[in-house]
Amino acid sequence: MAPLSWLHSTARSLDRFQQRHPVTAFPIAVWRELQKAKVGYLSAILTFFAFVSLFPLLLILTTVLGAVLRHYPNIQERVLNSALVDFPVIGDQLRTNVHGFARNGVGLAVSIITTVVGALGLANAAQYVMNMLWGVPEERRPRFPKSGLRSLGIISTIGLGVLSTTVLSAIGEWTSGHAFSLGFRIALVVASFVLTGLLFWMGLRIATAPEVRTRDLFLGAVLTTVVWQGLQYLGGAIAAHQLRHSSALYGVFGLVLGLLAWIYLQARLTLMAVATDVVRARRSWPRSLFD
Repeated sequence: MAPLSWLHSTARSLDRFQQRHPVTAFPIAVWRELQKAKVGYLSAILTFFAFVSLFPLLLILTTVLGAVLRHYPNIQERVLNSALVDFPVIGDQLRTNVHGFARNGVGLAVSIITTVVGALGLANAAQYVMNMLWGVPEERRPRFPKSGLRSLGIISTIGLGVLSTTVLSAIGEWTSGHAFSLGFRIALVVASFVLTGLLFWMGLRIATAPEVRTRDLFLGAVLTTVVWQGLQYLGGAIAAHQLRHSSALYGVFGLVLGLLAWIYLQARLTLMAVATDVVRARRSWPRSLFD
């Protein structure tokens, strides 16, 4: 048998093998789903708009905190630390390098406009990505003005998520300095997980066309919550070696690269979680490696 024929036959045999075993067939189907949807391109879209809205938002936050809490520097630092809890390692660099505009109203206005434009772009991109992953045809996707209302709903959900994370982080920081039982601390972690999961479920529901059932979005919300919570505990350790030194070495340029990499990682893993839910709900496995 010629080498090429032997390789082709072996590859087909391996393909038939993986399709017969769920432990390999399901993850390969998820990988094929992501490949079909061009997950790298979709992640890049989400990363761009998230970065465009996030950076000016941090400037606005530091400006407002500097004005409202200028006589309470300790409270100002705690609130800022809680807001940056979603960015392990990079959060330290953000806190050091990102400063407010003081009384520069023009800079503040530009940041607000940029944040609004970026947030709307992120919300619109989220709708496009979710409907793409769920295979909703273009003609059955929400049109304007419904799509615009959905974008506002997504932005509101993100805002609630940031607010809840900030509040829970502040409570967690406060309890760490007091004698609370282990059960109370565990309850706080569970409450954070449940609240985050519900917000993700709400966000996925708003971003996806009505023809996709709400219950089919539940697993994606749970997996996304696991991914985001896991990144808080494990991602910081993984990113520490790669990003901390680059940020220190290249200053703001390294900070921007680190922030982009962190957002892209979150977007990529989120889409992987959603694709897993799509394959499960659509029962689109096993799938061949060659189709």
